[in-house]
Amino acid sequence: MTRVRIRPAEPQDIAALEEIELAADRLLVERFRAQDWPPPATAAERAAHDGYVLVAEAVDSRRAAQTARSALTVVGFAHVLQIDGDGHLEQLSVHPDHGRRGIGRQLVHAALDESVRRRNQRITLRTYAEVPWNAPFYATCGFAVSTPDTPFLESLVSIEHALGLDAYGTRVQMTRRH
Repeated sequence: MTRVRIRPAEPQDIAALEEIELAADRLLVERFRAQDWPPPATAAERAAHDGYVLVAEAVDSRRAAQTARSALTVVGFAHVLQIDGDGHLEQLSVHPDHGRRGIGRQLVHAALDESVRRRNQRITLRTYAEVPWNAPFYATCGFAVSTPDTPFLESLVSIEHALGLDAYGTRVQMTRRH
């Protein structure tokens, strides 16, 4: 049985984030049969922006019992940017080996709680409209499709276009107000 603990990322977690995002992105690459998918953000790129990263750390109780110590592994993360007094969920990734266990939902709720703690009025994100684990999933977490209404959010549309992300399906912005 695996339990999950959500906590702020620590410096030793950063290397795992890129690996987790690469593994999670493979699901989209396979779905879209994409030939040219943009690489994940580097640790330096993540650190360059104001915000926070939360990690999901799996505690495998069977493995811990066998080794007489806790077996902890970072299996997912949420990276939230702080822009103009709002939160923006820049990335949510869970390693596919740990998918479909509610870890992504736990990360989203932890990010929402932290956004409230930081006194944000809302948290936004950009995602694919038709991918089941994208917009439909976020809708179940209380997000609704919205229109980019700040220079930062408008710039994301241009960045996605430059990266070619819109070639694989409709991209939407979603917002959850607190």
